[in-house]
Amino acid sequence: MGGQPPSGTDKRLALVVRRFPKLSETFVVRQAQGLLERGWDVHVITADAGGDWGAFPDLDRRVWGRRIRREPPSGSRLLAALRLPLRLARCVFRRPRGTWQFLRRAAPAGGARAVKRLYLESPLLLLDPDLVHFEFGSLAVERADLGRLLGCKVVVSFRGFDLNHVGLDRDGFYDPVWRGADALHFLGRDLRDRARRRGFADAQPFALIPPALDPGCFAPRPSGSSDPGPGGPLRILSVGRLDWKKGYEYALRALRRLKDSGVDFEYLILGGGEELDAVAFARHQLGLSDAVDLAGAVGQETVRQRMAEADVFLHLAVSEGFCNAVLEAQAMALPVVASDAGGLPENVVDGETGFIVPRRDPDAAARRLAELAEDPELRQRLGRAGRRRVEEHFRLDQQIAGFEELYRLALSTGEAA
Repeated sequence: MGGQPPSGTDKRLALVVRRFPKLSETFVVRQAQGLLERGWDVHVITADAGGDWGAFPDLDRRVWGRRIRREPPSGSRLLAALRLPLRLARCVFRRPRGTWQFLRRAAPAGGARAVKRLYLESPLLLLDPDLVHFEFGSLAVERADLGRLLGCKVVVSFRGFDLNHVGLDRDGFYDPVWRGADALHFLGRDLRDRARRRGFADAQPFALIPPALDPGCFAPRPSGSSDPGPGGPLRILSVGRLDWKKGYEYALRALRRLKDSGVDFEYLILGGGEELDAVAFARHQLGLSDAVDLAGAVGQETVRQRMAEADVFLHLAVSEGFCNAVLEAQAMALPVVASDAGGLPENVVDGETGFIVPRRDPDAAARRLAELAEDPELRQRLGRAGRRRVEEHFRLDQQIAGFEELYRLALSTGEAA
């Protein structure tokens, strides 16, 4: 993975995620690696340190193995009770003053609860970070007071699912985050606006930092190779988890209409998930078994290969934050047909890098796919524009610089408790 010259910072940064590295969260891996190469002392706090290492051959496991700290198990009360004395002793021995301050600040919750909280947060206490970054808002709700407990700064990211779906049945669900975070990160304007509707006030420091990638890792195919040839099928690709949010049922309905109109196509879906049976049944029910291939979850290199072979990228999500796969497709000079869900209209410029259609509207998607099938020059023009836009606005170095600016803003807000 490419890097930039060190920025000279000596600040210790803790990224909090559920699993690292995770195949479906390549953006976290890129962020962590980019910040490390810029001179930040990056560490990862995770509940699952097993990780999908095979999907990240460029990630040095020897380097990151020393920088990943696993959260203590909490599912078993007996196991937690057995481990607690040892954890407490380590904290007292290695950070006596910090341990005492943590317990004193957490004491209003009760002595036993304060000790339990110390057990759960012991990896962060021992790490003694300058800044903690929760990569998803849902991870921060019950831990947004860590800045006060640890005497550090807290940044929280909102990437889509957390604002669109989590805690909708509870008023003020994210109020602890709005109170406890020193700065917030949103992928785009749509998520910021959703946060406003859930209690976020613009007076709080925040930044809009979209997903990004290294354009050098996504090389477009030679000009003209997008033409499937006389009589050849239009090669359509989707990449994403098999989840209801991704709208595969609408994609399949659009393709049924496309087939009924006489357009020959091949549709490949890369991704695994709990909706596999439902998607496979819909494929069968719509009579598309001979034209739709469910290839399952694959690594990043395979994704790039399949994008290089495709003619069109299709993403008809019903709920979306921004979508990294759509960004990667544009970097590969693929025209995109996407729904208007969430931040997708910020990702794809309608009529310039692809087409935006109303969500849950397979007829509109089918019409755009047919238009692209009939016009290879249009596909190439949209694809080239998508590549240029990624190079200008969604480069990894720009994203890393954005995070650095946000971190410095958080570190400069008041005095750590």
